[in-house]
Order: sequence, then C-alpha cells, then structure tokens
Amino acid sequence: MKTDSVVNCTGPIHEGYDEILSEEALNFLGKLHERFMGTRNALLDNRRKRQQEIDEGMLPDFLPETKSIRESEWTIAPVPEDLQDRRVEITGPAGDPKMVINALNSGAKVFMADFEDANSPTWENTIGGQIYLRDANRKTLSYVSPEGKPYQLNENTATLIVRPRGWHLEEKHLQYGGKPMSGSLVDFGLYFFHNAKQLIENGSGPYFYLPKLESHLEARLWNDVFVFAQEELGIPQGTIKATVLIETILAAFEADEILYELKDHSAGLNCGRWDYIFSYIKKLKNHPEYLLPDRSLVTMTVPFMRSYTLYVVKTCHRRNAHAIGGMAAQIPIKNNTKANEEALQKVKADKEREANDGHDGSWVAHPGLVPAVMEVFNRIMPAPNQLEKKRDDVHVTARDLLEPSPGPITENGLRTNISVGIQYIEAWLRGRGAVPLNHLMEDAATAEISRAQVWQWIRHEKGVLEDGRNITMELVEKLVEEEMKIIWANLGSEVFSSGKFNQAKELFIKLIKEDEFNEFLTVPGYKYI
Repeated sequence: MKTDSVVNCTGPIHEGYDEILSEEALNFLGKLHERFMGTRNALLDNRRKRQQEIDEGMLPDFLPETKSIRESEWTIAPVPEDLQDRRVEITGPAGDPKMVINALNSGAKVFMADFEDANSPTWENTIGGQIYLRDANRKTLSYVSPEGKPYQLNENTATLIVRPRGWHLEEKHLQYGGKPMSGSLVDFGLYFFHNAKQLIENGSGPYFYLPKLESHLEARLWNDVFVFAQEELGIPQGTIKATVLIETILAAFEADEILYELKDHSAGLNCGRWDYIFSYIKKLKNHPEYLLPDRSLVTMTVPFMRSYTLYVVKTCHRRNAHAIGGMAAQIPIKNNTKANEEALQKVKADKEREANDGHDGSWVAHPGLVPAVMEVFNRIMPAPNQLEKKRDDVHVTARDLLEPSPGPITENGLRTNISVGIQYIEAWLRGRGAVPLNHLMEDAATAEISRAQVWQWIRHEKGVLEDGRNITMELVEKLVEEEMKIIWANLGSEVFSSGKFNQAKELFIKLIKEDEFNEFLTVPGYKYI
C-alpha cells in the first residue's frame, strides 16, 4: 500500500482496512513514531541494563531518588463517571468480533479489549480488531457465525478500555524509515485517532490499559504520548484515562511513581497476577533462593503475592485511584455440575478476599463468571468503589515483595508446564491469543510462566523433583515427546496434523535450551506469524 505518508504499510489491504489505514491516520502514526520512538528504544535499553544488575546481585528496591513522591501527599485527577464503578471487568481479544460483542453484552461494568497477551498479533487480528472496536463505538458492530447465528450489541454495554501492546513489541507490517513501528504506538494511535471524538460524543472517552511497564519513566513516556495525541487532535488534556497493570516486579516497587507520572491521565492500577509471577521468575532467574515450586502452588495467598496486592490497594487508595484485582480465568464446566460448582466456589473465595482487602473490582475471562463475581462485589462493596478504605494497617517492605515461596516441584507440575506451554504457543501461532485449556482461559502469560519455570529449574541445583530426580534438559525433552503423544491422542491425528504443534514444540524447546533467557516468547514467536 503506497501513500504519501512517511509510514509504509506492507500488509495486505482487506475490505475496510483502507479506512483504518487512511492517509491521515498513518501520518498521525508517523508523528508519534518520530517524536517518541527514540525514548522508547532508550527505555528498552534501560530494561536490559537493569536485568543485568539484578543478575549480578542488585535486587529490586524502592528508589531513593523518588522518596519524596512516595512520602508527599497528592492525588490523581478525578476519573469520569463511567469509570467510577468497575466492580467486574471482563477481558478478551480485540481481534474476535463474536468475543467483543459477547464481552460488551456480558453485564460486566468494563470490557478490556486486548491487542496484547490475549490477542495473537496477526495482521488480521490487529487491523480487524481496530475495525471491530470502531464499529462497537458507533454501535454498528454485528457478527454472524458460520452456523448462521447472529450477534449484535445490546442497548447498554460495558465501558470499553483498550490494551495496546507493550513497549517491547513491534508491528512489522507498518514501517517507518524501513524499520518496524512500535506495536504500542500503532495500537494506541489507530484507536485514538479513529475513536476519541466518537467516544466523547457517546459520553465516554478514550480509555486504555497499559501493560508490562517496568519503571515510572515508561509511564512518563505514555503520559507524554497522551499529551501530544490530545493536542494533535484537539482533544482536551486529561480526556485520556489509563489504568496501569502492575504485572512486573519492578513496577510494584514504583507503583506510587507510576501513578504520579500519569496523575492527570490515571484511572488506577490493576494486579496482573499471571504476568507478575512470570516477572518474578524472570527478574530473579539467576538467584536459586527465589526458585518457585509448581505453578499451581503459587497462589494469591503466598507471601510475596499477598504483599504485592495489599501494597497496590494501599498505594492506589492513598492517591484516590482505583485498585483492580486479578484474573479469574475459570471457564464454566459443561456437563459436570459438581466440578463446575467447585470451580465457582474457588472463584467466589478469591473475589471475596479481593473485595475484603479493598479492591474496587476484579477481572474475569468468561461471561459465565460475571454474575458470580458481581454478586460478591455487590455484597461486600455496595458503593461504586472502596476508595475510602485506605489500608493504613498495611506495611510492606522490599523484603516482603521478594519473599521466596517454598514448595515442591512435581513431575505433574513439570508436565503441565510442558503441555500447556506447547498447546498455548500452537494456538497463538494460528492466530488465537485467548485459549481454553483444562477449563481455564489462558493467555500468553501462562506460556511465559511455563517456559520460564522449566528454564530456571534446569539451571539450578534446587531444580529437583520431589521424587529426587534432577530436572535436566534430557528429562525435559523426554517428557516433551511423551506430552506430544498425549496431545495427539486427545485431539486425533487429523486435528493434530492440521495444527502447528511441531512448530510450537520447536519454539518451546529453543526457548528452554538457550542459555540467554529470552525476555518474551512473543518476540521470537512473532517471526512465525
């Protein structure tokens, strides 16, 4: 697609794409790129340097240079009416029109439409997602399934929040100066350009979730992007509101500073539990004392996770910001009432803990969970939020945020990591980012935990199964082959052969074998799609 813009589009132009990739929209992306790409690249270099420092023993801690921000009194700007009550938020990929409609109609207060971990970044999902969200904001989105079932939006729908890709991800189909553009700036820029004025007309606004931040400087960059974008389109400053996912261990240590940098555009913080566990493993990977046990044992009540969530609630409420709880990934279990009820009881217990701790809402991955979580928050939180619950009783130290979580590593835990990791990667390579596995809706964070744990277990003496066997590359490769056979038997040869399981296995093993830990599997994986 040749235009007069400085941005070059190399992806195919399907029906409707020319409206999203208009001359004006591409020029807007070019301005964002020209102004902010250098800072983005420098901040990614900072990530690498900080990881090296941690590898060499300089563990995360609160920053001395920002002590005054943490200790002084200030609050974020007020949030709009449609972000005051966020008791249940549902998430799903932006690139699936049926899931977008079902999520908006689910009865949840908020729908987080994802261009990141729940959305495989194929060109079709990326630009298709922009079309679906534009049409949703115009109230014209509809869909007819292959079986002929129609889907359309209800009159009243959830408030829409969009999650662009993290700073580390690129969009290879849009290039500036012959180089891929930032996925963050592409996703944000296209959505803001096409929807900001329509959303204001609707009585809402352009709202975003910001993923994978590792420092307040990365939040400052987003704030600079927001200021520039609003100025460029003639939108009043402060119209954009952004909720930051505290889903990296480093961001937890800078939660106050992140809110401060975004205070005119902030809508609070969210506890991204699965990515947080992945970040804990990744950042502390060289330190055997922080080796984690089976993923199933790293619950929200283990000490370092408990400290993290309580710290987020206290930090947010001190600043009049919402604190949103973690994901309930369960999927309703059909044809097994007993198992379904047991799963629902676990969800309710988890959400009761969050509501009693002071969270102002929580995430679900499936519409079937909305009523159960809504009931919990309605019962415990009758007001729109709990900002008055300041949690002055909570005192969290750096040691608390890093506290090791002991427990066994089992063969079943190792097998689960292998099986879930390969199955998720396989679906992601086929363009599906939200994948139902073992009655849970998984996204990329699941595969990240899986391969990160296996990588770490292999490289430390403490990586020993509870039966005494060392976790070696040889053992992992043996179990990979066994799990591949189980997947083949469960799916059948036809489904297995038509998928990308061998490619997924190849990528999974490559990530585990490489001595230099790959920051995100989605970066090398992007070459395959």
